[in-house]
Amino acid sequence: MRLIESSAVSQPAFDFDDVVPDEFADPTFTVGELAEAINEQLQRGFRGGIWVRGEISDLSNRGAHTYFSLIEEGDKGKAVLNVQLFAPTKQRLAPLLRKFRLELRNGMNVRINGDLDFWAQGGRLGLKMANLDPKFTIGDIAQSRDEVMRRLTAEGLLDTNRRVRVSPVPLRVGVVTSVGTAAWHDFRDELERSGIGFQLSVADVRVQGDMAENMVTAAIARFALRRDLDAIVVIRGGGARNELAVFDSEKIARTIAACPVPVLTGLGHEIDRSVADEVAHTALKTPTACAGALIERTQRYIGETEQAFASIVQRSEVALSDATNDLSEAAHRIARRTYAAVERSDERLKMRVDRLARSGPAALTRSTERLDRASARLLERPTDLLARSTQRLDVLAARVGALDPTVQLARGWTITHNAAGDLVRSTADLGVDDVATTTLADGTITSIVTATHLKDDTDA
Repeated sequence: MRLIESSAVSQPAFDFDDVVPDEFADPTFTVGELAEAINEQLQRGFRGGIWVRGEISDLSNRGAHTYFSLIEEGDKGKAVLNVQLFAPTKQRLAPLLRKFRLELRNGMNVRINGDLDFWAQGGRLGLKMANLDPKFTIGDIAQSRDEVMRRLTAEGLLDTNRRVRVSPVPLRVGVVTSVGTAAWHDFRDELERSGIGFQLSVADVRVQGDMAENMVTAAIARFALRRDLDAIVVIRGGGARNELAVFDSEKIARTIAACPVPVLTGLGHEIDRSVADEVAHTALKTPTACAGALIERTQRYIGETEQAFASIVQRSEVALSDATNDLSEAAHRIARRTYAAVERSDERLKMRVDRLARSGPAALTRSTERLDRASARLLERPTDLLARSTQRLDVLAARVGALDPTVQLARGWTITHNAAGDLVRSTADLGVDDVATTTLADGTITSIVTATHLKDDTDA
């Protein structure tokens, strides 16, 4: 690269005991001249502009213009290039960005064309953006998405959340969205119009930008810990392709796959499916469609319940009618059989009354005769019974009299008692000098024992 020579500039000489040549060996520039020279060389060296790729950082809008940095992380640190996107170029590129559904955002990898420019007032080299390669950005997004999908597929995580059972009545819903957006209002209004009592727990998060990934992940993980939710809904409105790429995040996808609650997505994709859609239980195009799915499932359950209830009522009515008919027939059979039984009983009763009427007088006569004979026997038996009883009493009196002690005493028997009044039955009951009282028929004798003598067998 060759610098343009400039005219020599005279400078005053200072006497510092140095030899000052009349003319400088090398040309000397002013700062402004150097800036112009640099820009001339840049234009000559990079004629027709230059293409640069990198990641957008520090994007800001100042009035109608946009400024950002292109960065690249390398072994020697981070390389930075300042980029200016002025209003006319920005307006010219707007249709191209809309066509490919892109919007310049921090973190977006881009390939841009422009002219290098050294800004003298700031002393910085920059790039005046003139064009953009949208296919490069789309390809980068697709490549990143494909890598995430390959890892999730290899680990079998794509169908994990789909295997979670969905409640037939998903009334308690956790909503992950940006409150205040059209997506939130469309979703909520659709549920309210249904007239069904949905209960919403809302996590207000960013759905685009640097903070979106962590906020969405944390909200889903927090709802996953709750036991009172029937479903989790992740919604946002449509937007640029690179804005929606936040839902290609592997972190969000893994959180959805591990969630024990079914996750429904309505991310505003009219064409593409994000990684979050691929791992979710049910992926729908829009937030309104997401609300419609919840409503349809609940209404289907209500309809099935009402149909089942109507079927139960119908079957109950048929069963009740059949039972009523059976009961009526049974009642008629019972009535007929009862009437016949009563008639037979009446006939048997009449026959027995007739027999009783015929046999009654004869039976009464026989009973009277038996009563008379019994009365006669009853009159005769007391005299015989009294005589026999008197005889038995006389015999018993004689026996009792024979056992009377007085009679025995009269016959010469005696009764002896010791001093204590106990009956003496043996010589062992008395000892020498004991007092004994003997009872006779006409009185008693008191004596003192002088000796006792046992009867030997020879004394008999």
